[in-house]
Amino acid sequence: MDRIALVTGAGSGIGQACAAALLADGWQVVYAGRRLDRLEAAIAATGEHAARAQAVACDVADEASVAALFDTVRTRHGRLDLLFNNAGAFPPTATPDELGAGAWRQAVDVNLNGAFYCLAAAFALMRSQQPMGGRIINNGSISAHAPRPGSIAYTATKHAITGLTRAAALDGRAFDIAVGQIDIGNVETDMTERMARGVMQADGSLRAEPRMAMDAVVQTFIAMARLPLSANVLFSTVMATKMPFVGRG
Repeated sequence: MDRIALVTGAGSGIGQACAAALLADGWQVVYAGRRLDRLEAAIAATGEHAARAQAVACDVADEASVAALFDTVRTRHGRLDLLFNNAGAFPPTATPDELGAGAWRQAVDVNLNGAFYCLAAAFALMRSQQPMGGRIINNGSISAHAPRPGSIAYTATKHAITGLTRAAALDGRAFDIAVGQIDIGNVETDMTERMARGVMQADGSLRAEPRMAMDAVVQTFIAMARLPLSANVLFSTVMATKMPFVGRG
């Protein structure tokens, strides 16, 4: 039986890399994201594997859009074996008084509400399909455990993802739904270019930070995805070995 995966935020970065790895591993993969052109370009870049992928435009912050996405998955494939709950937004760097309610709500809508909408829809499909069950991997962040200056909205929403993961992992037991989380630090993407040049530290200084290759994230993710449903990695942290995460700030 074909294994069916859905990756949100699949048009670039970590989502694109992990979706491509799933295709290479033999999965059927639904690429979801706001921009259909980016999703289609990401699929085309996989070459011979592109025939097993499908692009579906979706704004995870919109509950109706998420419902339509999962209706498409159900109609086309009849089941879902893996959800990578990856889509996320990075609010501007600001202290709490500078952030503004609009930027706060946007972070909550995408990073937390969107993750919940997708997880809830995946639960509904996975518990009703035959055979029952599946796996959900939430993309958290090490920022939830060691925040950067000016990151209150991102940190708070990613901290909430940890609670989402724990509660869903417990609720999923009855339905053979394994829920885990991958916390990723300093991976080489366009979004983290500034880290190589210098990023604000806890003491107020500006310093360059080491980054890891994307393949390290992909290998960690695929190892989690391949597990039988009788086993689960509840939390996994993958980071550049020398990045300033552990220790005093």
